Amino acid sequence: MPGDLLAVYLAGVVAVLVAGLYYLLVTTNLIRAVIGLELLTKAVTLAIVLAGHLTNKPGLGQALAITLIVVEVVVMVAAVGIVLAAYRQNKSVDVRLLRNVKG
Repeated sequence: MPGDLLAVYLAGVVAVLVAGLYYLLVTTNLIRAVIGLELLTKAVTLAIVLAGHLTNKPGLGQALAITLIVVEVVVMVAAVGIVLAAYRQNKSVDVRLLRNVKG
C-alpha cells in the first residue's frame, strides 16, 4: 500500500473518530449521543481492517471486524432501549432531564 493512500485512510479513520467523540461529548441529545457512539465504533472497525491489511493478515482483521460489528449491534440495541425508556419517562431525549431520575 503506497504511503499516500495509507495517509488518506488514516485521515479518514481519525476524522470519523473525532466526529464521533464530538457528538458523544458535546451533545445533550441522547439520539445524537447514540449516533456518536456508532461513529466511534465504525472508526474502530475501519482501523482494525486497516491494521489487518497492513500486517498482511486481512483474514484476522476481517474476523475481528465482524466480531466488533456483532458486539456493536448489541450495544446499539441496548442504547436505543435506554433512549426509548428515557423518552417515555420524560417526554424528551435531553440528557439534562435524566439527572433527576432515580430508580
